[in-house]
Amino acid sequence: MDAIIADLKNPSSLPDPTTSVDVVQTHISMVFVADEHAYKIKKPANFGFLDFSTLQKRAYYCERELELNRRLSKGIYLEVLPVQIEDGRHTLKGKSGQVVEYALKMKRIPEEDLMKSVFVRGRLTQTDLERIAQGLASFHLSAERSEMIDGFGHPERFRVNTDENFEQVAPYVNRTLSKDQFDDIRAWTDAFYEHHSTLFMDRIAQGKIRDCHGDLHMEHICLTDELAVIDCIEFNDRFRYSDTAADIAFLLMDLEYHGGEDFSRALWALYKSLAHEEDVESLLTFYKVYRAFVRGKVNSFQLDDPSIDPTQKEKGIETARRYFTLAHSYIS
Repeated sequence: MDAIIADLKNPSSLPDPTTSVDVVQTHISMVFVADEHAYKIKKPANFGFLDFSTLQKRAYYCERELELNRRLSKGIYLEVLPVQIEDGRHTLKGKSGQVVEYALKMKRIPEEDLMKSVFVRGRLTQTDLERIAQGLASFHLSAERSEMIDGFGHPERFRVNTDENFEQVAPYVNRTLSKDQFDDIRAWTDAFYEHHSTLFMDRIAQGKIRDCHGDLHMEHICLTDELAVIDCIEFNDRFRYSDTAADIAFLLMDLEYHGGEDFSRALWALYKSLAHEEDVESLLTFYKVYRAFVRGKVNSFQLDDPSIDPTQKEKGIETARRYFTLAHSYIS
């Protein structure tokens, strides 16, 4: 991966003219950000819930990402390009070199148009919230539903996700969360399944289990002239096949994580009316706990990624701790 990063940071390796190339890394991908486009390459990772371990799988999931994200955005996800080696260097504009990776080419979205940036600048408005609520409610009401997808709404099926979270977070106890936080959240989650299983079944009957977005936080909502929502989950269907309340809960939790409790309440009120939601508050809290815990887990993973520098890892630790603390606060 170091060689790919070194080569593709060179503007001459990219298919479109650019004056500079910045590299942004997560635990599962690296993104080469040019002047007008971004090129996303998946890392050869295998976390169990995600398997990019072979070139064939990475190619497949690049295509899936292209297809699925076009549901909520127009003109942003463009094409999948091969990363080839020509003349001993990696390039995205090769003609006949050896294909060693694949990159998803996207239109670059100005940072200032992302919902998180607008919020941080203190410029998020009621009109913005109305646009977001309308867009998400319309998407959820029309998203694919089937008997197969409904199956993912059963409590024992969703419990696969939460059990997996606890198993994968256990190594980070006393690193990014305390043992008390871990034990409390796990006990509360187990008790919720035991005492509220009918809530899950009611949601299936109401037609609320859909092919959703799966990763709906502020950095994935673009307040451009035409609202766009990017970067949905492509690597595991069971994270998208979920209750629509679990989808919107992610965004509400993210607002609250950043201190936007009033915005969260306002957005929920708007969405609730448009999506015809009633009496779902306790389940919404359950999904907020789940979503905050997932964010804590994902940031914890950075601790064990050798390609991420120590400064970014320290930031990941602090971010993970804050998400775990938020998850715990919902049950306190």
